[in-house]
Amino acid sequence: MADAMRPPVAEKRPVERVVHGVRLTDDYAWLRADNWQEVLRDPAALPADIRAHLQAENAYAGTVLGPTQALQETLFAELKGRLKPDDSSVPAPDGPYAYYARFREGGQHRLHCRRPREGGEETVLLDGDRLAEGSAFFQMGGSSHSRDHRHLAWSADAKGSELYEMRVLDAMSGAMLDDIVPDTAGGAVWSADGRCFFYVQVDEHHRALRVFRHELGTPAAADALVYEEADTGMFVSLGETQSGRFGLISIHDHETAEVRLLDLAAPEAPPRLVAPREPGVRYEVEHHPSWPDGESLVILTNADGAEDFKVVLAPLADPSRGRWRDLLAHRPGRMILSLAVLEGWLVRLEREDGLPRIVVRALGSGEEHAIAFAEEAYSLGMDAGFEFVTDTLRFTYSSMTTPAETYDYDMAGRHRTLRKRQEVPSGHDPAHYVTRRLMAPAPDGESVPVSLLYRRTTPLDGSAPCLLYGYGAYGISIPAAFSTNALSLVDRGFVYAIAHIRGGTEKGWRWYREGKLTKKPNSFSDFVAAGEHLARERLTSRGRIVAHGGSAGGMLMGAVANLAPDLFGAILAEVPFVDVLATMLDDSLPLTPPEWPEWGNPIADADAFAGIRAYSPVDNVEARAYPPMLVLAGLTDPRVTYWEPAKWVARLRALKTDANPIAFRVNMDAGHGGASGRFDRLKEVALVQAFALMVAGRA
Repeated sequence: MADAMRPPVAEKRPVERVVHGVRLTDDYAWLRADNWQEVLRDPAALPADIRAHLQAENAYAGTVLGPTQALQETLFAELKGRLKPDDSSVPAPDGPYAYYARFREGGQHRLHCRRPREGGEETVLLDGDRLAEGSAFFQMGGSSHSRDHRHLAWSADAKGSELYEMRVLDAMSGAMLDDIVPDTAGGAVWSADGRCFFYVQVDEHHRALRVFRHELGTPAAADALVYEEADTGMFVSLGETQSGRFGLISIHDHETAEVRLLDLAAPEAPPRLVAPREPGVRYEVEHHPSWPDGESLVILTNADGAEDFKVVLAPLADPSRGRWRDLLAHRPGRMILSLAVLEGWLVRLEREDGLPRIVVRALGSGEEHAIAFAEEAYSLGMDAGFEFVTDTLRFTYSSMTTPAETYDYDMAGRHRTLRKRQEVPSGHDPAHYVTRRLMAPAPDGESVPVSLLYRRTTPLDGSAPCLLYGYGAYGISIPAAFSTNALSLVDRGFVYAIAHIRGGTEKGWRWYREGKLTKKPNSFSDFVAAGEHLARERLTSRGRIVAHGGSAGGMLMGAVANLAPDLFGAILAEVPFVDVLATMLDDSLPLTPPEWPEWGNPIADADAFAGIRAYSPVDNVEARAYPPMLVLAGLTDPRVTYWEPAKWVARLRALKTDANPIAFRVNMDAGHGGASGRFDRLKEVALVQAFALMVAGRA
């Protein structure tokens, strides 16, 4: 049996191959289970030698983190104490009902509920706690009620592998129908008459490529294939127009999109193409039944060089590209993030100079106004709700010091009504904290936004430890939002910082483009530049920065550990995408073909191979000193497979020249998102924070 006091040493079983004339040797390829697809469905199928190694890693991680056990319990109590025990969402009206979700006190999972719109008795439609009983993992997927409010299609994942089983509830009687649809992507779109719903099926490679129609009362095996995508490099997803007229089949990767319309009033009709895909052209579709020019599609697109997106109109009768005309022209630097199309309103969420805003346009007059906010850095989101005929827009606002606030905004009267303010039961005084936005100079002259949170009493003389978080991929921006979890570190003297590095869209689509493919290393140098700037500004100092990232942000962690290990006091890498070259060379994995537009295709392109090989964290580990690390993974993760961090940790242990610990913990019952229950997830947060406090000398 492995000695839990010593770090596990993975056996070397070299596998060699030659790619583009380069000989690659992988000592730890055996950690990739040949039956990984079976393991996603049944974790017990993991081969014994791999299981033994992962269990040894978990035992050693327990030894490393053992001295923090009391601190973890304290942190967990703090984190839990900041959550309202019976928290609930603001009810969203739809016809005669209002729908919402809530927790029961002490519950781990949400209850999905509704009540009469004007008030009355609550009906619990789905009880997540009851549904999760007896399961080591349980995660609700999407839920969607039929237009007549009689049925609710819902899904759940019982393994963490994102294979969602769809069920149907009779919302009037509370009985579950016999309809069971396995292996879905999680969401459903109902036909107008409620006889059937559409869903996306996940295939044997865990890829979402096919849309089916399920008729209530029939077996899933009889479901009709509605659309099948031949290109395994594309994702297929479903949506619905705000008007309720059309379902939307979106076929897309990270650069290109195509949309097909499902007529929900005629569900047997074949889907109708809006505009054929063109490489590099993205578009999203909404619908208006009575636009002044006739029934129209409202399209958000980057066509015609509109890098930060524009809005165009197209007649429903012929929405091909040649009929698109600008409604809102492109303006460089103003990135339009999303649209809401209502009967009398066109609403857009946009970002300029790093800050979001909501702009409302009255369709009758064309007059526009913005919903304004005053803080230096904040997060903003909008939700058009279920209804099309409404003057009310719901939005949420928070900053790093201000708990989330949910407002209903009267677009005609231009006034907002506070519907909910996030409660922090253990107490929170925003006046005790400071939030700031700095601009860190990058090596090539760019400026990297950095959002900061710290206590007003924290000394800014270089003595404070800093947790620096980063992501930087897929155009995802990290909002400067309120986080109750961050307060446990901040209250112990940490400066909490978010580096808005290239690869996100905080500074527009160009910011994303400058952090992908051959320019991916900009993400890494931006993160290092942010850390160096924080040290120069005396907000922290070199060696006192704890770097934190997950998934693609975990790749960032691996890259900066190789690039500037002496800058960081520790590395926190959650489900880290660190074996980039091997994964992008394996086109049997679920996400590899769809990810090529993000990272490059090293199978077909020798330059992409060389570029990825130059930064792929596993391939660039050297015989040098590395900071302490905590690495987390999930056994059934289909996005970042468990063997990526396992191979990275094994290689680090074999080559590093220091005595700093690397704790590698694999959740044997979960996938990409970690533990599923709200309190179980907080235990993982407490674990991460306890490690950060331990290495920073604040435990």
